[in-house]
Amino acid sequence: MDLYEYEAKQIFGEYGVALVRGEIADTPEQAAAGAGRLGRKVVVKAQVKTGGRGKAGGVKVVEGPEDARAAAERILGMDIKGHTVRRVLVEEASDIAEEYYFSFLLDRAERRFLSICSARGGMEIEEVAETDPGAVVRTPVDPTGVTTSDALDICRAAGIPDRARGAVAAVIARLWDVASGEDATLVEVNPLVLTGDGRVIALDGKVTLDDNALFRHPERSGFADPHGTDEREARAAERGLNYVKLDGEVGIIGNGAGLVMSTLDV
Repeated sequence: MDLYEYEAKQIFGEYGVALVRGEIADTPEQAAAGAGRLGRKVVVKAQVKTGGRGKAGGVKVVEGPEDARAAAERILGMDIKGHTVRRVLVEEASDIAEEYYFSFLLDRAERRFLSICSARGGMEIEEVAETDPGAVVRTPVDPTGVTTSDALDICRAAGIPDRARGAVAAVIARLWDVASGEDATLVEVNPLVLTGDGRVIALDGKVTLDDNALFRHPERSGFADPHGTDEREARAAERGLNYVKLDGEVGIIGNGAGLVMSTLDV
């Protein structure tokens, strides 16, 4: 189950990851009210389960409630890569000195977790990985977990500056607690920022929870998103079935993922 940014940050906050103050808004009026409570400069961010929001115009830095209202009016209802924006997150604007990237993800091929870290975070991280692979450090995670010492080693390998290394390592250790404690298959922060006053803050958050482990986390059932699920997939799930919507005209009923995939290939 993929989470929205504000849901990921709710979990981050429970594990002690530093965040900026923010409020959810479903209407332009709510966005304006939230901006009034948060302060003069805020960021209005589309809440969709896909990347590329900034490039699509779904993230706006504005001054004051009226500008926040106008930004929310433009963003709500926007289509971003096939995802309709139904909610925005209004957050305090940050004084960003540097941007980093960090994630834990499940490496299914190797049957272990992998950490990915870069001192060059931000919107162009994919381009960085393609043009300068050495700037993106991939480190297998020991089955026993990630200690602060392990996190410091990751930071050194990725070239995180000395002035931020200790604080970034502390965040990495907490993000591992999120991944292991929540049975997540992905925990990503891009950007993880160093502010002008020396704080390290998660400005974004992306989390994917393992559906097979949700029985251990009934408190996360409220994160289920009816808008993000195909109607037929939802109806099948209610009956204990797995249904995957694909293109084409032939439907396959099978038992076992490998058998079904082989049949589809044929």
